Amino acid sequence: MAKKASKGRKPAKKTSSRRKPASKSASRPLTLASLSNLRPPRGSRHRKVRVGRGMGSKLGKTSGSGDKGQKSRRGYSRRRGFEGGQMPLHRRMPKRGFHNPFSVEYSVLNIEELNVFPAGETVTPDLLRAHGFVRRSHDRVKILGDGELTTKIAIHAHAFSASAKDKITKAGGTFEVVA
Repeated sequence: MAKKASKGRKPAKKTSSRRKPASKSASRPLTLASLSNLRPPRGSRHRKVRVGRGMGSKLGKTSGSGDKGQKSRRGYSRRRGFEGGQMPLHRRMPKRGFHNPFSVEYSVLNIEELNVFPAGETVTPDLLRAHGFVRRSHDRVKILGDGELTTKIAIHAHAFSASAKDKITKAGGTFEVVA
């Protein structure tokens, strides 16, 4: 077999189809952010999964609900605490006691603790909270008669014991029940 002679053409030299990437600064000019070109960061927003839109969508037919059973039916929504028909934990546990929704809680304070205030001071529940005698802000304040009161002060509280009232008046102070 004889070789065909080429008509003066040289075979094309194979070159790489890859191009050198241009520098980033040259390809995209730097622009300032404005309301017209704001976009969320890449990857922070996701498209909603559209279930039940045909077999070509990957989520057709059973639409992610599986085959048969209560959970695959329309209108199913599981109740909080539902355990598949088993008696739920909150019904298996024994119930004891009673919680009175109208109960009033007092933070109690003894008379001797009020000696830190100077004479002539008006001691109120807010002042006692500010000085750290009463920790919980929603509690009422009750003054009890343990110890002796040495300073003449005016005390405003939600409740007083009988012995506390006597000791306040003996020290020359006054007491007032706050509503």
